[in-house]
Formats: sequence, structure tokens, C-alpha cells
Amino acid sequence: MKFFKWVLAILLIIIAIIIVRTFMHNPQTSAAIDVVTIDIDEDRASQHLSQAIQFATISPQDPAQRDHAVFEQFIQWAADTYPDVHREMSLQRLDDTLLFKWQGTDATLKPILVTGHYDVVPVIPGTEADWLHPPFSGAIADGVIWGRGALDDKSGVIAMLEASTHLIRDGFKPARSVYLSFGSDEEVGGENGARLVTEYLAAQGVQLAWSLDEGSFVLDDIFPGVDKLLAIINVAEKGTLNLEIVGKSAGGHSSIPPAKTAVGILAEAIVALQNSPLPGGMEGLSLEMLDTVSRHMPFVPKMMFANQWLFSGVLNHSLSQMPVTNAMLRTTTAPTMLSGSVKSNVLPIEAVAVVNFRVHPRDSLDDIVNHVSAAVASDAVEVRVPDASGKPASEVSDWHSDGFATVSTAVQQVYGDLVVAPGLMVAASDSRHYSKVADNAFRFNPFIVNADAMTGFHGTNEKIKVADFTQGIRSYIQIIKNGAQQ
Repeated sequence: MKFFKWVLAILLIIIAIIIVRTFMHNPQTSAAIDVVTIDIDEDRASQHLSQAIQFATISPQDPAQRDHAVFEQFIQWAADTYPDVHREMSLQRLDDTLLFKWQGTDATLKPILVTGHYDVVPVIPGTEADWLHPPFSGAIADGVIWGRGALDDKSGVIAMLEASTHLIRDGFKPARSVYLSFGSDEEVGGENGARLVTEYLAAQGVQLAWSLDEGSFVLDDIFPGVDKLLAIINVAEKGTLNLEIVGKSAGGHSSIPPAKTAVGILAEAIVALQNSPLPGGMEGLSLEMLDTVSRHMPFVPKMMFANQWLFSGVLNHSLSQMPVTNAMLRTTTAPTMLSGSVKSNVLPIEAVAVVNFRVHPRDSLDDIVNHVSAAVASDAVEVRVPDASGKPASEVSDWHSDGFATVSTAVQQVYGDLVVAPGLMVAASDSRHYSKVADNAFRFNPFIVNADAMTGFHGTNEKIKVADFTQGIRSYIQIIKNGAQQ
């Protein structure tokens, strides 16, 4: 009997600890930030984004297919449409990328860089008829702007130009110099755009206080149970690595196949690899983001995040089942390309799969190669590392820095009561280059995005609401204004 009393007492203590920690897991209090009122000509700005979308500034994977004329047309259109920016700021053109400098009055202050890219990905062949409005029409219908680049990333570029024009016409003079960089080849790596800008700034001896590039958004109804808008400001981005998994077998005629062909061996290896994900979990940046967001969740998930000493295993398993949160926790594994025989009745000697890994900051490229080799390598399976196939994850910028606070304050001034948290960008951006000359590099677009809009990224029916685009302009006004005054 005494034993059961002790067990009951211990259970009551554990329950009490869980409840107390849950009720203590509340949003951190901070000083209230007043919402600003900024008048924007919504129709004019929307028309400008519509016009920008109509330039099919596509970055094809094969540089020989690039239509340089349409990039020239966009550059000329920008000069004609934004004369105040071109008059007030100096312009350095690097290939098709535009680098503006708005000279500050205090040379002792490090400059800042706000950047986006105006090149876009192609429309998937055969899907043109699936678009509700033609992908390069820039149609404005029912309060929505449609077309390739509406989110990625012409909305950012045009919003920055609109914001700069607003500030210039308002008589604003920056104390800190402001650079604006508009990349022309981000979608294929930025080698002739952001890389050249970075080299130019380095040659000029410029070290930026911080840079702000595309990244996450103001998320609406993305995390279940969180009824506030979430501004996830990415402070790092994943790296990338392609590996070739090669299944080997004897060749010959398909009429007399061996027990396992190279294709069958490869298939088993791919299944084994997908069943052996790289280790992950809530720590560092991922933990910081989830800890912040979970404070706004309903009682049960809040209880679990508040008591990770007890529920960490359940949380990690649950988060790993959802693609978005899984990508935040670990290096992801994605078989993307397959090749085998040259003819249907010829047994291949080798069957090859290209597997793309998005590298979490906790992992090195060697860690991934070693993990994959341990999971699948054998006499019949080879793991190959193509030349120059990998880029490590970026460094993690300081989310307690003045630059992060500047961006955070700006979006709160525009959107009011919303949740701000640091995040990890699971894709790649031009910040892989810009961060080399910046003390801190942030990745964030101040536009509202919900789950429906997410499907437009590199997909069909890319779009942005006029009202959300306008709020983004207001946010860039405050970001530039606040950042240039500090």
C-alpha cells in the first residue's frame, strides 16, 4: 500500500510540474510598438507589379537559352518607371544585375543591403492551360495579381522600388548608406549576379551591418492552432549536396535477367536510404523558432513544447511526419533523377539515381556522405560524389542583433500584434553570396502568405493579393527607414 502511495505522490508531482510549466509557457512580454499609417497608391503599385510580371525574365538551366533582350527591356522599364530612384541613387550594373547605392550622411556607420531578384523560373511545360490567368499576363482580378514572379520574387523587387520612391518623395535622407541589389540569375545560383555584387562590394572595402534577402514570409494559418500572423525571419539557410547512388549488375539481354538487375538493386538502395533519414531534432535555431511559436498554441501542444523533458520523443516523431517541419529539423533526402538502360531490352550495367540533400547547419557535407555510405554502400551499390556538387549550410546569423530587431520592429509597425521568430530557410537564396560581406544575413519577405499561396512557388497559379503586396511595400519603407537611421 505504501508503495502505491509513493507512486501516486510521484505522479501528482509530475502532473503538477507539467501544468505549472505549461501555464508559464506564455509569449514573452515586450514594449508595445505603435502601428504606423502610410498612404500607398495601391492601384499604381499594383499596375507596376503587373507590368513587371509581363517581362518573361526566365533563367533557364541552360545559359544558352537565356533571352537577354527581355532582361534589357525590364531594366529599361525600371529606369522609366522609377526615375526618382535612378536620380537619387548611384547605379552599378553587373551583367544584368542592378546595384543601387543610396549614400548616407554618416560615413562611420556600416551600410545595409536590401535585395531581391527579378529573374523567374520557367513555367512547367504542358501546364500553361492550368493557369487561371496566363502566367506572364500580370492579370489583376478580384484583388489578386497573377503571374510568374508574383511571389518569387518580383513582388519583392517592385516593393523595394516603390518603398524607395516613397521615401525619396517624402524627403527622407539616410544616415547609413543603403544598397539595393536586384539579382538577375538567382534561380540558377547567382553566379553572374549576387556573386559579382559581393565581389564588387568586397573590392570596395564594404562590410555590411546586415543584409535582407528573400526568405520566409508573414505566415497566415500555417501552424495549426496559432491564430496570429507569424513573421518568420530566417537567419540561416540550408546547404545542398547531390550524390549519385549507383546500382551495379551484369549486363546482357533482358530475356535472361539475373535475380536482381542493376535497376532492382538501385531501387532497394533508394528505399533503404529513405528509411534511414539523417538524425534530426529540436535544437539551436529550430528549437528557438518552435519554442516561440508554441507559446501561442492551444493547451495540449503548448503543454508538450513546455515539457520537452517528457515529450521530446513524441514531438520529434510528430514533427518529422510533416514535410515542412521535418525540413526544419534535419538534412532532408530527396531522390530526384533516375537513369538506366539505353534500350528497353538491354540490361544496364549501372542504374543511377541522383539524390538531393538539403544540408542542415548541424551537418557537414562529409557527415552526409558517411551516413549514406553506411546506409547503402556495398559490393553492388556505389556512392559517388560528383565534382563541385555541394555547398554547406550557411552560418547562423544573430537573432539578438540590431539588424534582426530592425526588421522585427518594422513588420510590427505595419502588421501590429504578430509573432516574430527566427527561422531556417530550407531552400537557397542569393544570401549565400551576400552573407560573405555582411555581419548578419536575414532572409524574409514581408508579405502575407497562406497555404494556398504556397503552392504557387515554382508551380502553377503563382499570385499575390493586392492588399498583401501593399502591406509589403509599407514594411520595406519601415525596414529601410529604421535601418538607415540607426
